[in-house]
Amino acid sequence: MSDESQPPTPPGTLSPIPPAPSVAPAAEGAGSRPPAALPASSPWRTRFLIAGLVLAALNLRPAITSLGSLLEEVRVGLHMSGSVAGVLTSVPPLCFAVFGFAAPRLARRFGPGVVVLAGMVAITAGVALRAFAGGTVLFLAASACALMGIAVSNVLMPVIVKRYFPDRVGTMTGLYSMALALGTAGAAAVTVPLTRALGGWRPGLGIWAVLAAVAVLPWLGLIRERGAVQGAADPSPAPSALRLGRSRTAWALACFFGLQASGAYITMGWMPQIFRDAGVSAGTAGLLLALIMVMGVPLAFVIPRTAARMTNQAPLVIGLGLCGLAAYAGLYVAPAQGAWLWALMLGISNCAFPLALTMIGMRSRTGAGVVRLSAFAQSTGYLISIPGPLLVGVLYQHTGGWGLPIALMAGLLVPQMLAGAVAGRDRTIEDETRVRD
Repeated sequence: MSDESQPPTPPGTLSPIPPAPSVAPAAEGAGSRPPAALPASSPWRTRFLIAGLVLAALNLRPAITSLGSLLEEVRVGLHMSGSVAGVLTSVPPLCFAVFGFAAPRLARRFGPGVVVLAGMVAITAGVALRAFAGGTVLFLAASACALMGIAVSNVLMPVIVKRYFPDRVGTMTGLYSMALALGTAGAAAVTVPLTRALGGWRPGLGIWAVLAAVAVLPWLGLIRERGAVQGAADPSPAPSALRLGRSRTAWALACFFGLQASGAYITMGWMPQIFRDAGVSAGTAGLLLALIMVMGVPLAFVIPRTAARMTNQAPLVIGLGLCGLAAYAGLYVAPAQGAWLWALMLGISNCAFPLALTMIGMRSRTGAGVVRLSAFAQSTGYLISIPGPLLVGVLYQHTGGWGLPIALMAGLLVPQMLAGAVAGRDRTIEDETRVRD
């Protein structure tokens, strides 16, 4: 949607924040109109919107990484088999794919602010309920509820940044990405100590509902008329990915995104267990996972800027993949002795995520094309990522060790590098599909 023709905001959505006059449009919001006079309520709304973005981002991964740190306790407590635990680690990408498709339609009908608010409520309810689950089915259902909220919020956070901060996209995206990485790493680092302090895995998982409940508050303040959500349509055009099936670049990006997501969710779901089975303590295993995740904080700023200066991103793709292969080789040979080094290298390798997002933005010449490509690459990619964590669980259960699962993890990096090299070529989807927006 063009900034020059923004219609009045319908009830139930957020009022757009006019561009700040202190930021040059050419830097991060080229093509936007000159800043309008700020309404009296805009400073208040700006502060609440920034707080809402940061708090929402902090909650987009703790439900996943906290479970990874306590997977063994949850398996024992709920009498799960390794295969069922593998299903549990496959639920996040499944929910992201399914509900990610629905998020744009929900946002057009109810407004993105209302949908994000509902997402935070779903995270709060799901994380709290699974702490009381007496069986596997209820635990899975509660986890799916939380992941549904994560999925819709995950999709809409960049939309809100683009729409309400059009001249500060880079700054706000960096802030949002940093908060996401901090939430991911923080949950991995402190879940085990919290579990010990609180006396069990149930309160250790459930405590994260408190952080999600805090994230609900600014979004409540940003919804002007909570009851009038039916007409709160987002006038943005519906994304269409039909013609992207003709594009090799679009498919390569989807495969690259899906394979890196598969590796990330295998890491979040299984890496603490790999270290624990190698003789590392539960607390140290959580810290190792935190190290893997926290690498995304600085590299989320460095990698996109480096990629944007390159006409072909294949060298970055290959470099990240080789770091992952070296880490998996180390895990196979000496998992405990070099644990911190392997975690560091895996953290670097897992930064293929911001690289994938950067390439999505570079592979189209238009904003509308980026929206379509992002929807296609992310939704298709999450579908591709589903089998990986499940296969790791099945192999672990049937072999009783980590040799074959680690070989699978390393093997997935090979097609990831190949797909990323194709996606990194200097071409656009418009060139391949002959779409003109």
